[in-house]
Amino acid sequence: MKIIIAGAGDVGFHLAKLLSYESQDTYVIDSDGEKLNYINNHLDVITKKGDATSINLLKEIGIESADLLLAVTESQNTNFTISVIGKALGVKKTIARINNPEFLKNDSINFKNFGVDFMISPEALAAEEIKMLLNQSSFNDTVAFENGVFNIMGTTLGYKSPILNLTVKEAKEKFSLVDFITIAIKREGIAQTIIPRGDTTYKINDQVYFSVPNYSINKLHPIIGKKQIDIKNVMILGGSNIGQKTSKSLCKDNFNVKLIERKKEKALNIAEDLIDTLVIHGDGRDLELLEEENIREMDAFIAVTGDSETNIMSCLVAKSKGVKKTIALVENMDYIHISQTIGIDTLINKKLIAASNIFRHIRKGEILALANLHNIDAEVFEFEVQLNAKVTQKPIKELRFPREAVFGGVIRDGKPHMSFGDFQLQSGDKAIVFCLPEAISIVEDLFN
Repeated sequence: MKIIIAGAGDVGFHLAKLLSYESQDTYVIDSDGEKLNYINNHLDVITKKGDATSINLLKEIGIESADLLLAVTESQNTNFTISVIGKALGVKKTIARINNPEFLKNDSINFKNFGVDFMISPEALAAEEIKMLLNQSSFNDTVAFENGVFNIMGTTLGYKSPILNLTVKEAKEKFSLVDFITIAIKREGIAQTIIPRGDTTYKINDQVYFSVPNYSINKLHPIIGKKQIDIKNVMILGGSNIGQKTSKSLCKDNFNVKLIERKKEKALNIAEDLIDTLVIHGDGRDLELLEEENIREMDAFIAVTGDSETNIMSCLVAKSKGVKKTIALVENMDYIHISQTIGIDTLINKKLIAASNIFRHIRKGEILALANLHNIDAEVFEFEVQLNAKVTQKPIKELRFPREAVFGGVIRDGKPHMSFGDFQLQSGDKAIVFCLPEAISIVEDLFN
């Protein structure tokens, strides 16, 4: 598969990184030589310095034989232009990163007629992610498959968790009436993600990811030693696109939302648009302002300004004032891995979310969905099991499944099934698999 990525920023780099594990024929175009040098030194892809809107450059790298063109530069207009030109030159499919919400939901214009097959908005995806995290407030990461039939739930183990110091096998025996599978553990001081086995022990401050069917989510709370938090009052710092989208979405679900915006004119404009949100003009870094706005009575604090450090520090302040749930938007992907060590519930990166969402369009046909977990450089896949696929030929325990991957569950005829060793997959099943990058190609082969 030949794929061209226009833009070597965070979204483009992460996409190229994911593709580099799969020996795809991948090209990355950018006018910034420094970014391209970094990619050359870290990834096995082909880079090309220049303007991705250049017809000659696109022809030079063989756009007419490309399967997919990903336009993910920082400029929405540039991305549209690249997509239109690329489609006219013969690329099979185009995806453009955009930030205008009107383009995503409109009945007036069919953008496919202009050459843009699919559009993605990092801001809209981040707002959806925030809402999902608030709805599952005891967890700091959550991914739903098939409308929640199966769910990946992430949380940091505290000293109240009854599974602390137990092995995975012992925990399953102790809580035998609860259906759950531990699919991954991120441990402090260890860079490599742990794919748990029966003798793996849960330790304090472990970031643990469970795969659970819908009927077991509430039963998971006693296992992690946390109660479900009823979130009603939410404070949002920053009137960015994400802040506004999140506020609008939460108000529709009857949350009480306060939004703080530093710029006076912007605050006034937001107040006119978000009639159900209490918009406050002020600096969210001002502790006196936060106290005046009753931060101690907030159930959740969401910081989505354009400054990562402000977001992190304000969330730490909110946590110190007793706010139960804190979510900070960060631009630097390196920050994502430190949330469990600094006391913030969840750090999110809109570019990482966007890259993972785009990546599912790249996958082979049997992959229905793909998600990226916040603290882990790995993917969760939802495969549709094909007729005569290798995974259907033996029970799971007899498959040569790589140690760097684990089954998280199976959906058959719309119902969840636990994917333990004796379970055998059938064609038409939907299997959830957690997979480290180095095992992706092996797992894909088993599903062929």
